[in-house]
Amino acid sequence: MRFDVYGVGNALVDLQAQVADALVDAVGFNKGIMTLVDDAQQQAVLERIASLPLNRCAGGSAANTVVGVADFGGAAAYCGKVANDSWGEFFLKDMRDLGVTIDVTPAESGQTGTCAILITPDAQRTMLTNLAVSSALQPDDVDEEIVKQSTYVYVEGYLLTGDSTKDAAYRAIELAKKHGVKVAFTASDPFLVNLIRDEIWQLVEGPVDLFFCNEEEAKSLTGKDDVIECAREIHRHAENVALTLGPKGSIVMHEGDAFPVEGQPVEAIDTTGAGDMYAAGLLYGINNGMTWQQAGHLASHAAARVVAQLGARLQQKFTSDEIAQMRM
Repeated sequence: MRFDVYGVGNALVDLQAQVADALVDAVGFNKGIMTLVDDAQQQAVLERIASLPLNRCAGGSAANTVVGVADFGGAAAYCGKVANDSWGEFFLKDMRDLGVTIDVTPAESGQTGTCAILITPDAQRTMLTNLAVSSALQPDDVDEEIVKQSTYVYVEGYLLTGDSTKDAAYRAIELAKKHGVKVAFTASDPFLVNLIRDEIWQLVEGPVDLFFCNEEEAKSLTGKDDVIECAREIHRHAENVALTLGPKGSIVMHEGDAFPVEGQPVEAIDTTGAGDMYAAGLLYGINNGMTWQQAGHLASHAAARVVAQLGARLQQKFTSDEIAQMRM
């Protein structure tokens, strides 16, 4: 079987809740960003939102993207570590029910990672992530046979924050290059770029064929203030670049050409997964006969659709007719 995308990332169960600003203030974490928390901190937050309506799904940045690829009708596989517990069973079943191939052996001890996503009325999401056994992902968990059968290996930058997960990320990249498979990499978060800027540059200048980032990440990486200059600077080192600009759209750069992609007007409810869904649209498009500009339009529409709802999964999937229109 051929796969459009083989994603490698943290395997987390996302628990999304719409909350008041006061609750975010009460838990004491910075609003609108991702914060790593320990077991006790996560448990305290989960207890606070237990009485609220919760939307749960298998998540993690790269997992959201490969699910999006599958939702468009593409073939997707995933590599992420869960525990042999109820949350782990839920994660695996959820992914497989959506058509994603995942065969990583669960850890016999520990607990599956979770991400509590607190969504405030301004559509900002405060993500509290307890990595748990997702941080135990090992190089041996990467399936060489699936890499060989894939067009793209897609690696999330968050993996570079842990020793074994970093080794797994580099193993996936190594195998991709060994078998002539393209590598897509997402910067994941501005804090990550600030933390390991030099390492990300080395990846962009080296094995990465397609680099995803947002405006803040691009500015942090290049040290430039103008997004056009940021895109040009990154494109000097990476063959393909997708730089998202929130409601202003995005810039897609391919083989020296720049394609500005308009944003889609929408009332944002929850920005969770916007970048992940954008990546899904672009990866699906370029793997299924679209030009880079057409794929950028699909990605823009997909990101707009996901922010207009609660959660990182498309509640209203794109029809074959809608996708066909993007090719015109």
